[in-house]
Amino acid sequence: MVVTLLISIGIISLVSVFLAILLVIADATIGNYGVVKISINDGSKELEVQGGQPLLKALSQEGVFIPSACGGRGSCGMCKVRVVSGGGEYLPTELPWISDEEKQRNVRLSCQFKVKQDVAIVIPEELFLVKEFKTVVESIRDLTHDIKEVRLRLKDPTEITPKAGQYIQFEVPEYELTDERVYRAYSMASSPDDKNHVELEIRLVPNGICTTYVHKHLKEGDEIIINGPYGEFFLRDTDKNIIFIAGGSGMAPIKSMLLDMEKKGISRKASYFFGARSKRDLFLLDEMRALEEKMPNFSFIPALSEPQEEDNWDGEVGLITDVVRRMVSEGANSEAYLCGSPGMIDACIKVLDEVGVLPENIFYDKFS
Repeated sequence: MVVTLLISIGIISLVSVFLAILLVIADATIGNYGVVKISINDGSKELEVQGGQPLLKALSQEGVFIPSACGGRGSCGMCKVRVVSGGGEYLPTELPWISDEEKQRNVRLSCQFKVKQDVAIVIPEELFLVKEFKTVVESIRDLTHDIKEVRLRLKDPTEITPKAGQYIQFEVPEYELTDERVYRAYSMASSPDDKNHVELEIRLVPNGICTTYVHKHLKEGDEIIINGPYGEFFLRDTDKNIIFIAGGSGMAPIKSMLLDMEKKGISRKASYFFGARSKRDLFLLDEMRALEEKMPNFSFIPALSEPQEEDNWDGEVGLITDVVRRMVSEGANSEAYLCGSPGMIDACIKVLDEVGVLPENIFYDKFS
């Protein structure tokens, strides 16, 4: 009985492998779709690309960049475009990210949707302003045991004009973890006033394609390609109080916003809650304290959730959500800007709702 079962499992496995090989061969031969046309925004721009590739990749090769925090893995849901014609059926990998309302408007996930025939799409006009930049790694510095600061000097073009809080996409070249060039999204930590540099804070993620490359291979003097800027995560022009909340490398866009506020003389009351596990996970404390000196209405509140005995920590203790709940009593006249993991963001939104911050005044940037 056991032998028969094992033989059956083996036969099924062989059949599955055979079918998979057939699909690969079919995609390379029968699936040779030739050159297809992409019409953008009622023909304001038209491209000819090789058919059969994801729309996201086809557009980027032609200098049209769609934001994608996950680099085309289908795990962030950001790279949405309207496919007016030539779309075909939805793929199962798209559906988790597409609402019923978006289906009615033929919104597709461009990293999953493959261009197999002439298509017409609609994208925001501002994406035509996104540029590709050749850069040089000017410096790399360890901020913590698992976060590196990477400072890039722009070579061509030499200037970028982002809003504080926006992000770029970092191109990772081929190496042992990837057989093709891929993009990953990172928030800019530098002040928008410095138009010749982009500063990133990159935390090491085990087996992460980009983070492993940055932490194990990237060197000063290396040339890196980026594109951007992207994103709707930036400081709104109001007179409301500000609640910043971040953890880990979520520091990057908040730091950029604070530098921009200091440069522009924005004097709104602002509190920055930064969560870390232990003292070794804290960084840029001196920079934050210096901003407190320059900005009388700004306060920086770091908190440790698991302080170690050797930390000799006398600051706030607990999850950052608990600290916010304790220290924010009235949030009706506040805006909140959050950056971190999806779990942290969701927990913070719940607490902010409890203290009276209106949903329309909560802005966030989730790591994918």
